[in-house]
Amino acid sequence: MTRDKPMQYAFAKFTKNDLAKYPFLKETTEYIRTLDLKIEDLSNPEFAKILERAKERVEEAILYAIVTREKRNEDVEISSFPIAIMLATATGNSFIKKRYALAEAKQAYNDMKFEPKEKILKIAQNFNWKLTLNKNPQIPYEFALNFTDYLRNTTHLKGKKWKLVNKLLSNGKVYITKTEVARLLSEEVRRHIEKKLEIKTLPKFPQKITEIAEKIKKLTVEKIGKSEIEGFPKEIDKTAFPPCIKALYKAVSSGRHLSHIGRFTLTSFLINIGMPPENVIELFKNFSDYNERMTRYQVEHIAGERGSRTRYKPPKCETLKTHSVCTNSDGLCEKIHHPLAYYRRKIYKK
Repeated sequence: MTRDKPMQYAFAKFTKNDLAKYPFLKETTEYIRTLDLKIEDLSNPEFAKILERAKERVEEAILYAIVTREKRNEDVEISSFPIAIMLATATGNSFIKKRYALAEAKQAYNDMKFEPKEKILKIAQNFNWKLTLNKNPQIPYEFALNFTDYLRNTTHLKGKKWKLVNKLLSNGKVYITKTEVARLLSEEVRRHIEKKLEIKTLPKFPQKITEIAEKIKKLTVEKIGKSEIEGFPKEIDKTAFPPCIKALYKAVSSGRHLSHIGRFTLTSFLINIGMPPENVIELFKNFSDYNERMTRYQVEHIAGERGSRTRYKPPKCETLKTHSVCTNSDGLCEKIHHPLAYYRRKIYKK
């Protein structure tokens, strides 16, 4: 063991470019500390670029659910991260905060999966992971991860491939690929940033920060929608389903055929009100043409867990009418234009 350690960990320190790419690193925090950036300095014109980039980071998270990496000025990129944290916190909005943490984590994953194995090990060290390179040529995986680190970071991951029973486990280590390590590290990053955003009592922010935070909140309402930001109750209430969804749900429960748009409408509706993809997949098992692999792929794609990572919403009522999915409309249907709006209205009326 002692002989392997220098081989795995004796490599160069993180570069400045790495600090810009991975602003959650301890080394990045240390570097920012040396810049001696104070909150009251942000009103000065010389810090305008940092403030603008911080605002851009949060806006990118809201609009695209990812934060791109700006490499032209590494110091601006590095310094803008803690300011972006401050801006997201200043909104006081849990949706914005979660969205920002997720967006940073997604970009970190996109970067990490292309890093050399040695750098992956060094990033994992930041989170005190027990991760080593796999030295056994008989095992076709690049890394071995302590099973407690593995379990902690697969809690929210869906899909059979992440279940421990489907992994090669030996002597308390789970053998995984580099891409899988990057994905699990991104979960660690998401939680790390969410923790930074969990400030119970907000400090008094400079006026400039408060003004930008208000603009960010306004942008979120415009682009995401008030209903999406407020979220739905955790308990799913089938009695609040709009008539079209009730009909689709009844059909799928009894194994009756549904058109492609019918399946998409029901799946996207259930996903958006909080039903786990696994439960939605279970519903479709009643169909005679059920294909587990294909169904899982389609449901997880709609849920934003595959492909572009975009969660799809059900079609508007107008589209459902065009495709003859709209059935048994009632008085409330006449007042709204979307199945999710119907559900929300019913929930809050109760």
